[in-house]
Amino acid sequence: MRDPEKTLGNMADKAKLAYLSYTDEAGFPTTRAMLAPRAREGVRVFYLTTNTSSQKVAAFRRDPHASLYFVDTRFFRGISLCGRIEVLEDTESKCRIWREGDERYYPQGVDDPDYCVLKFTAQKGRYYSNFKSEDFEIPD
Repeated sequence: MRDPEKTLGNMADKAKLAYLSYTDEAGFPTTRAMLAPRAREGVRVFYLTTNTSSQKVAAFRRDPHASLYFVDTRFFRGISLCGRIEVLEDTESKCRIWREGDERYYPQGVDDPDYCVLKFTAQKGRYYSNFKSEDFEIPD
């Protein structure tokens, strides 16, 4: 991969879904399909929405280690990022990524107590394309 930031950025921006993995309370890996991140800071920090009451939020409060995966099915390539999740419930974070139509998931609006933001901070990654994989570091 010649330019990890460009390749990953393009995949993240075009994704309709992302796959978020965590460890459940019994120690098993669990993966959830998520709506694509609503915002990102370079290719290090990604912001996603979810329900505060979800199993994944409880899991991240126990153990913040996570993996975020983007796939390009057209060219059969993917990027797996390893990092940590922070569960954000402050108004500023919630307003930052709120979109019109989110009321269908969070009927009380941006102040819905069941609405929170997951801030994923990547530490390293692995890229798969053309039957080859390569590891890469995420710049600070």
